[in-house]
Amino acid sequence: MGFSSELEALCDAAVSFHARGYAFGSTGNLSVRAGDHVFITPTGQSLRHTTVEALAEIDLAGGARNENKASKEFPFHLAAYAAQPAARAIVHLHSTWSVLLSCLDTLDEAAPLPVFTPYYLMRVAPLAVVPYCRPGSENLATVIGEAAARSNCLLLRNHGLVALGRNMSEAVDRAEELEETCRLYFASRNETLRLLTAEQRDEIERVFGSK
Repeated sequence: MGFSSELEALCDAAVSFHARGYAFGSTGNLSVRAGDHVFITPTGQSLRHTTVEALAEIDLAGGARNENKASKEFPFHLAAYAAQPAARAIVHLHSTWSVLLSCLDTLDEAAPLPVFTPYYLMRVAPLAVVPYCRPGSENLATVIGEAAARSNCLLLRNHGLVALGRNMSEAVDRAEELEETCRLYFASRNETLRLLTAEQRDEIERVFGSK
């Protein structure tokens, strides 16, 4: 896939997230990296209006490379790319179920979600929980950079989710799998569940390896 196709994939994903209720208003932001350049959704604009022409282009120091103003969250995108050089795409959403999970006072940050299915292990785990920091702040960029060095999926306390991928398709898959697992968690809180055993989780790791 050429890089122009990755830009189109970003736009398609952004519009789809809004249409399917993963994003609302002007919340959420997506980016892709090409060498020393990052293309990111612009500030103050709904994802439903995302086009290639509307994307902001910045360098790895945050300097503007076109006239479009980058999302205020661009510092954490840059920190995540710096922490995980293989990453080429990032999805950040304020999707309902992940936000709800991020607000639980009783959340076990060492094991924030049960392992319902193999797909959580294959696409999400380990899920890093990031402490609350003001959106757009340097502190948020710092803690996200630290978490991204060890995980592809992050849960931001009282904020939302971040998913990294080697391309936009992979980042989207991870974001959707995390949101769906959060939904399953809340839908089943009063049920007695069968979860994957330690042996079954180990088998997934042996067969599919680390992400």
